[in-house]
Amino acid sequence: MALRLVQFHQLPFHHRLQIGGWTAAEMATLHSPRVGRVVLVNAVGLDVPEQPLSDVSGLTPQRLAALSFHDPARIPQDPDRPGPDLVALRTYTGIRMTDPTLRDRLAGITVPTHVVWGASDGIAPVAYGRAYADAIPDARFTLLPDAGHLPQLETPERLLTAVLAR
Repeated sequence: MALRLVQFHQLPFHHRLQIGGWTAAEMATLHSPRVGRVVLVNAVGLDVPEQPLSDVSGLTPQRLAALSFHDPARIPQDPDRPGPDLVALRTYTGIRMTDPTLRDRLAGITVPTHVVWGASDGIAPVAYGRAYADAIPDARFTLLPDAGHLPQLETPERLLTAVLAR
């Protein structure tokens, strides 16, 4: 698995997950010549009033895991600390996970974009992921079965296959 993770992080295009996906989407809107392709995996940041994100503030680690994973029992949990995404969320965005101005900027993305989504995501449901793909011209959408909000932990091989698909 370590080899696959090294390969995943050395991919020749900009890829980010969840909150990092929001950052990658923002970078793609800036039209940098250094960004030639974007893959967004269960990214947050988009304001979708008809499909709001789950409020993760104040959740127990067990409840957060239930929303995050297709099968929480397969992922070891440390009941004494929140997951890394919750820590990052609080650090970078407070509890707010959307930017109401992002959708208009996404419409200006011109590089190939692939939105990959865990079918069991309880934080940002599939309809949210489809709305993300719909907001980006010519974006491709791939649904990963048996994966939640963190497919890189639950189904890393399936995620890697989807990311490498052209």
